[in-house]
Amino acid sequence: MELLSGADMIARFLQDEGIEYIYGYPGGAALHIYDALFRQDKVKHILVRHEQAATHAADGYARASGKPGCVLVTSGPGATNAVTGIATAYMDSIPMVVLCGQVASHLIGEDAFQETDIVGVTRPIVKHSFSIRHPSEIPEVLKKAFYLAATGRPGPVVVDIPKDMTAPTERYEYIYPKKVKMRSYNPVTRGHTGQIKKAVEMILKAKRPVFYTGGGVVTGKASEGLTDLVKQLGYPITTTLMGIGSYPQSDRQCLGWLGMHGSYESNMAMHHADLIIAIGARFDDRVTNSTSKFCPTAKIIHVDVDPSSISKTVRADVPIVGPASSVINEMISLVQGHEIAHPEALTEWWEKIDGWRADREGKLYEPSKPGEVLKPQEVVEAVCRVTRGEAYVTTDVGQHQMFAAQYYKFDKPNRLITSGGLGTMGFGFPAAMGIKQNFPDDDVVCITGEGSFQMMMQELSTCKQYGVGVKIVNLNNASLGMVRQWQDLNYKSRHAHSYMESLPDFHMLIEAYGFTAITVNTLDELEPALERAFANKHELVFLDVKVDPHEHVYPMQVPLGAMRDMLLSKTERT
Repeated sequence: MELLSGADMIARFLQDEGIEYIYGYPGGAALHIYDALFRQDKVKHILVRHEQAATHAADGYARASGKPGCVLVTSGPGATNAVTGIATAYMDSIPMVVLCGQVASHLIGEDAFQETDIVGVTRPIVKHSFSIRHPSEIPEVLKKAFYLAATGRPGPVVVDIPKDMTAPTERYEYIYPKKVKMRSYNPVTRGHTGQIKKAVEMILKAKRPVFYTGGGVVTGKASEGLTDLVKQLGYPITTTLMGIGSYPQSDRQCLGWLGMHGSYESNMAMHHADLIIAIGARFDDRVTNSTSKFCPTAKIIHVDVDPSSISKTVRADVPIVGPASSVINEMISLVQGHEIAHPEALTEWWEKIDGWRADREGKLYEPSKPGEVLKPQEVVEAVCRVTRGEAYVTTDVGQHQMFAAQYYKFDKPNRLITSGGLGTMGFGFPAAMGIKQNFPDDDVVCITGEGSFQMMMQELSTCKQYGVGVKIVNLNNASLGMVRQWQDLNYKSRHAHSYMESLPDFHMLIEAYGFTAITVNTLDELEPALERAFANKHELVFLDVKVDPHEHVYPMQVPLGAMRDMLLSKTERT
């Protein structure tokens, strides 16, 4: 029998669970746990400079690796600083376990120093939460937390740990629970066969079909099966922002991604389709535009592991509750040996789609001329060329996020790491940090803007301490670009507080942290600067790229319209 303190149980459990990194920031209520982590060497603790960065780094690690991220913070402000990162993970269904120190149990409810009811605060933005009531229950609770975070529809789980639960003087029996049983939680492992058969019958009879796939395909590790199914049928496919890379974007059948700033051909195809096969997508408002006008001629098949997502905003004609991977594999087995019912209609459908593609070819943006300020789109295209489309790309939120998603071509899942549901500025840099630690020999680039970068730029210190060699491409337009774009379109260009009139000298700032900075002003400077930045995979390099402050992101859906209602440029609309 092995007797351990609550703090040592936590450290030992993390080892037994195979946790490689835990991101955190110490404080009084968590010090017993920190001491236990200090006395072992298997789980590496990464000391961030802000608790929000800890959650984003763990989030990035989880998105890229497919394994749950892990965070450790102290009580009160330590826990509340983590809230934005918890909400970010929750909105995008990312597995994460957040261990929060808490004041001693006898002080709870007494307004003690650094006390916050973090379970209550985070209740709307977690998959589940626990509060430790006795040290002996720590192994089982932690096992449940990691199991809940990673199964079914993934999400963040908070574990609240009062300080007296981790006292070094009290020891209890430690046994690592290899299995966990939760009577009230039984995630589905496969879809209903009858519903899948009905869906396949509709798929084979469709005349204007479109696959619409989301982040559930990526988190469900179903990309390979999806590619096989779509290839076998010869149907067009579009993805959500979170689903980018779930199907190779370089393939002819991929129409790009859809929605608010999705491609012209993907939005047009969705609007005119007679069958939408939605897999691992939740019909988010950034996709559907006005739900009353959404895909008016289409029947809808909706596959999702979360039953509450089905018919939540758009009614499904054939609902299928189940993991994307198993449902897709069953569809593949049912499709094999069967011919599509209307091959001539599919040929006409592709001719229509190719026509939409041709309509916009060469009209996506106006490249910069020699000596002119760079267009952000051509910067992203250059990053894609230099990295051969194989980098892990994180973004913050705004125009640069949309340009990254539009102009960097992703052929693999888990490569575009971005905050989709919550739209969190400050996410990109710490997320890149978490990814680079898990994939040290890969290129990891954060495409950001000067507004977002300043929210988490203190993590340069973390990168210096741990030798984290991410690349940072700052599309510097001296403004909150997406806010300014909306002000141009809807507020007669009244730029209320969207221009940043005072910015740091990023070159000096980066050098002050001990890193290399390169300033890029023109197109002829861009490619050499990128080659220099990516020459050493283990060196952090910051590129401050001055871009056109007047450039907008297009296409852009017209608010409250149908999917086909888009602004195509400053002077064109559908």
